[in-house]
Amino acid sequence: MTIEDCDFCAIIRGELTARIVHETEHTLAFFPVHPAARGHTLVIPKTHIADFWSIDEVNAGHLSCAAMQVGHGLRRALNPQGLNIIQSSGAAASQTVFHLHIHMVPRWVGDHVGDLWPPSEQWSEIVEDQVAEAVREACSADHENRANATTAVTPTTQIDP
Repeated sequence: MTIEDCDFCAIIRGELTARIVHETEHTLAFFPVHPAARGHTLVIPKTHIADFWSIDEVNAGHLSCAAMQVGHGLRRALNPQGLNIIQSSGAAASQTVFHLHIHMVPRWVGDHVGDLWPPSEQWSEIVEDQVAEAVREACSADHENRANATTAVTPTTQIDP
C-alpha cells in the first residue's frame, strides 16, 4: 500500500471525512466507519507507517501518548466499565488497513462485543516455557542490536494535511 492508496493518509490530508476526536502534531484519532462499540476510536500516526514492526521509538512514543489521552477522554465522556486496546499487525492478525492504528474500544459488562480471550484450549506448560525462552532470547538480541546500531530506523514520509 502506498501513501496515495491509504484511506488513513487521505483522512490526514482532508480528502476523506472522519469524525475526528483528537489531534496532535504527530497523531490523529477518529471513529472508524464500522465501530465495534459506542466510542470505538482509532489512533494513528500522521506518518504513514505500515504496522507495529515498522514504527520507530519516537513515533511509538507519540502514538502511545495519544492513545493514553484518548483512553482517558473515552473514560470521562462515556464512563465505560472497561477498555480494549487492540493493535493488529499483518493480515493474519486481521489488519485490513496497512497504516498502523490502535483500536480503543470502550466496553461494558454484557455488551455485544463478547469475550476476546482466552482460547478455550490452553497451551501445555512445556510449550509455554519454550515460547517464553525463545521470546526472551529474541528480546535480548533485539536490545543488543539497538544498543550497537549507529543509525535509527526511520519511518516513511510524513503526511501533510
